[in-house]
Amino acid sequence: MNKTVLAAIIVVIAMLGATYLAVGSAGGMGGEGDWVNKLAVLGAVVLVIVTVFVVTKYVRQMQYDKASGKLADENWDGIGEYKNELPFGWAVIFLGLNIWAIWYFLAGYPVNAYSQIGEYNEEVAAHDAKFEEQHAGMDDETLKEMGGSIFIVQCAPCHGLQADGIEGKAANLNVRLEEKTVKHVINNGQGMLGYPAPMPDRNGLFNMNTGALITDAEIDAVAKYVAGGMKGTEGADVFAGTCAACHGVDGKGMEMVAPSVVDYNPTLVADVLKHGKKGAIGSMPAFNNLTEVQVKALGAYVTDLSK
Repeated sequence: MNKTVLAAIIVVIAMLGATYLAVGSAGGMGGEGDWVNKLAVLGAVVLVIVTVFVVTKYVRQMQYDKASGKLADENWDGIGEYKNELPFGWAVIFLGLNIWAIWYFLAGYPVNAYSQIGEYNEEVAAHDAKFEEQHAGMDDETLKEMGGSIFIVQCAPCHGLQADGIEGKAANLNVRLEEKTVKHVINNGQGMLGYPAPMPDRNGLFNMNTGALITDAEIDAVAKYVAGGMKGTEGADVFAGTCAACHGVDGKGMEMVAPSVVDYNPTLVADVLKHGKKGAIGSMPAFNNLTEVQVKALGAYVTDLSK
């Protein structure tokens, strides 16, 4: 037997023995159903055998093989390459490793393996479903009480315990809209919180009464009118000519077109929680961690603040 082949066999046996001593004797081979450790050991064995085989093959080639075959037409400074076919063994190993990799990731590990995060997500989903079922039939007062508790945890850090916005750091939820908020939306436009089309900025707002783009004076007037609860006459004509087409003559919004600018409603609160909101004093992130019942409860609580 060739010395190189004999040395390769000895190396394989020695490395496999070392692998067994490292993981087998210490219990690392895994118990019944422990696929992770078993696959790791199998991978180590395959790696050892393939590595030794390839190294042995090339060592023998360097010892005994001679260059032969047909030269390729291309050459660089007179140095050319032979048109060697892909070794059959390489093709088999490459195909086998690809098949094993696909199986490993889809059926073996990690897709089919235990995941602590996955277990946590499943437990949270089961708890949420139980919570939804348990609180599905609450009356309005119970909803408001739950909403108040959720508000303290989720909303009060920014909006304050009194929902007053903590000196302008967040929106004051005791009023539907403030004058500066209305001006900001008119001047800059607004993503419509789940509505199909966004509200354009002032360059897309026409006053149908004058047939021209809305002016600074008209913005000031309509902002004051909307922020004041749409009472009085100042700014009412601007609202009727510019805003009523989407928000309605009474300002209570139109389904799938625009939200209410008069008062809160649960749909508006739910849309803000789902999509977040950009305003005059900054951006509010979306709160997608809340269940439907929690969103409904917050809607009941917030809509009651400004009454």
